[in-house]
Amino acid sequence: MSAHCHILLALWDGKDTEKLGGTAQVVRFHHDDVMPGYTPTSTPSGLILADDESDLVYHLVCSRNRPDGQPAEALQALDYWWYTLDKEEPRLKRIPERHRRVFSHTSDFTRDALTHADRIRDEAYPLLDREDIASLPAGVRDIDHVFRAADWLAIHFRKQVLLALQATHLLAMLMGLMYIIYSDLLPKRYFLYAFLGFFILAGVIHIIGARKFWHRKYLDYRTLAEGLRVQLYWAAAGVTSGNLSKFSHDNFLQTQDPDLGWIRNVMRVAGTECDASAHDSPAGLDFTLKEWLGDKDSGQLSYYRRKGEECARRYQRTERMAKIVLAIGFAAIALFILMSAEVGELVRDPVVVLMGVMLLLVAIRQSYGFSIADAELIKQYQFMYRIFRNARRRIDDAGNDEERRRILRALGEAALGEHAQWILMHRERSLEQGEIWRMGS
Repeated sequence: MSAHCHILLALWDGKDTEKLGGTAQVVRFHHDDVMPGYTPTSTPSGLILADDESDLVYHLVCSRNRPDGQPAEALQALDYWWYTLDKEEPRLKRIPERHRRVFSHTSDFTRDALTHADRIRDEAYPLLDREDIASLPAGVRDIDHVFRAADWLAIHFRKQVLLALQATHLLAMLMGLMYIIYSDLLPKRYFLYAFLGFFILAGVIHIIGARKFWHRKYLDYRTLAEGLRVQLYWAAAGVTSGNLSKFSHDNFLQTQDPDLGWIRNVMRVAGTECDASAHDSPAGLDFTLKEWLGDKDSGQLSYYRRKGEECARRYQRTERMAKIVLAIGFAAIALFILMSAEVGELVRDPVVVLMGVMLLLVAIRQSYGFSIADAELIKQYQFMYRIFRNARRRIDDAGNDEERRRILRALGEAALGEHAQWILMHRERSLEQGEIWRMGS
């Protein structure tokens, strides 16, 4: 239970003891993931080395009805503390700021799920069908319930982010057109007013998106959904860590931004029942191999192949557009050289404006491609396709279910690691205020 607690409530005198399962040992386990006599001594713990949001203990100081039962030195009975591993301030009267942010993000997710509950119920795509539920552990329904909310919300906020990106890039193009027309064709002041108006409108869109946290929610909810996907299929197939105190959520995003700890919090709650009792039914393993791994026409194997091809085609269109504009520019310069001075002077301004507009379009298209990380997504989808293809091949050659589960364990760990890299990459590709100023310039 301690491994699944957001906050451990400890009625404790504050004294360290070596009694197995005693309050002192449980508090130490909650902090360090170590309990001598219970946790394996040969298994390294990532929770010891990295900052962890799950170390929060609400300590109510108490005395014990026995000789020498007073609290530890510097503690008083009936006092209270928020107790963490923080080196500078391990005990605070207020909840630590990093934990407050984690709970705030968790509350945001709950609030968004409740706000859109009806649409999630009607539109969300489940990982489980009714006929699958009977042969799978009961706890996977909890994971699927949270997955459907996270997946739908991720799609919802992705649409908001893309709409904002498309609108701001369109406005940037209009700003560029106003400047080109003002500087090269008609130096009228109303073009400057239009330029300023488009710039302000782009800034307003950015401010609205920032205040509503569209980008952060899209990335966080998508990462949560992918973590839950792995968690559900592992639970269905009976994939375990082999460690009594380690679960699928423990190391996900552990070395990333501490604010992402709320994602592990949600996974802890969703997987509580499955983590409490392992499931190793062959039917669950078959379900996972079919629905998660799939083949060339189904499952994640088909998904990553298809998405990789889509991104590659989009990226190739951008590159082709740039090459065409470069060729037209070269041809225009060659014509200027060959034309007479009179003809060149006559067509100079229209050609310069045309070239400026074409270069502007290419720049805006490339900027949009950078914002959505087209080039990086191609590499990611290709990598994920390769690891799923290799897993499919190795599972087809596997001689027993135990070996298949080991392969699924390795596949899930690789997928979780790639999703962690994905969120970090996309956090750097948001439409920041500086991007608007850059496009405006």
